[in-house]
Amino acid sequence: MGTTAGIEVAGVRRAFGTVLAVDHIDLQARPGEVTALIGPNGAGKTTLLLMLATLLAPDAGSIRIGGIDPVAAPREVRATIGWMPDGFGTWDALTVREVLETVAAAYLMAPGPARARAAELLELVHLGDLADRPARVLSRGQKQRLGLARALVHHPSILLLDEPASGLDPRSRIELRDILRGLAASGATLLVSSHILTELQEIADRAVIVAGGCSVAVQDLSSESGSGDGSGHQVSQWRITSLDPPRLMAALAHHGVSTQPLSDAVDVEVAGDIAASELLAQLVGDGIPITAFAPSHGALETAYLAATEDRQ
Repeated sequence: MGTTAGIEVAGVRRAFGTVLAVDHIDLQARPGEVTALIGPNGAGKTTLLLMLATLLAPDAGSIRIGGIDPVAAPREVRATIGWMPDGFGTWDALTVREVLETVAAAYLMAPGPARARAAELLELVHLGDLADRPARVLSRGQKQRLGLARALVHHPSILLLDEPASGLDPRSRIELRDILRGLAASGATLLVSSHILTELQEIADRAVIVAGGCSVAVQDLSSESGSGDGSGHQVSQWRITSLDPPRLMAALAHHGVSTQPLSDAVDVEVAGDIAASELLAQLVGDGIPITAFAPSHGALETAYLAATEDRQ
């Protein structure tokens, strides 16, 4: 699985009659990385993915998949991408193994290599014990794992995954994370759309946040810094609990820290991780009995909330 030019989207627009689903989205997903695509319902994520998968044509703007225009050369693009939609149909009369072998045949794989690839993928997604069961008996989570295997049949260099963790149990989600990170390490380009921000935080290298059909922010998840405050400084929010809440509040006021009291804790805003470390040292020096001091949001969740704070 070699590296490619990845995914490049510039000024893409798509309407359905009078409904503008995608207004202006810019996006770049690089080889060797997992890029998260996040946003509220109706933000245009699925419409964008359908355009990347060659199933819709944009009304304006440009898309390049591995350097290829999916409108001008859809067959070439389909040979390089693995597409896993949020929900997909399957052939109920076929067994799980036969589903993968049929997809392999559609990619013109010979029967021998197709059987070998199906067996390899069934072990990868932990469906080997169900290989000869009808696909119709699979649970939602098992169908999701089959969908991932189906997307990987032809060794794609670019993966488009729409809610891949939907319906998965905790163990399967951990295994999915390991699979996706392994694919990125092999040089693949991965674009993953999901609402499960805590898991994307662990999987993704970067996140593109969309709202109202537009790309509104890009968050580098390889950095531990917080979100911007608009002035070029970094702001992070931390949650503190103490055995003596009144003394904690008094100490925070003394140090001029912005606070948001909660029922059993207090959230504070500080200018990044270094400032948080210094604040903790000050509170301990003041003799405040601190029981917990941790980020109140992950970097991705913080960026998402900041980018969509004007949502009605």
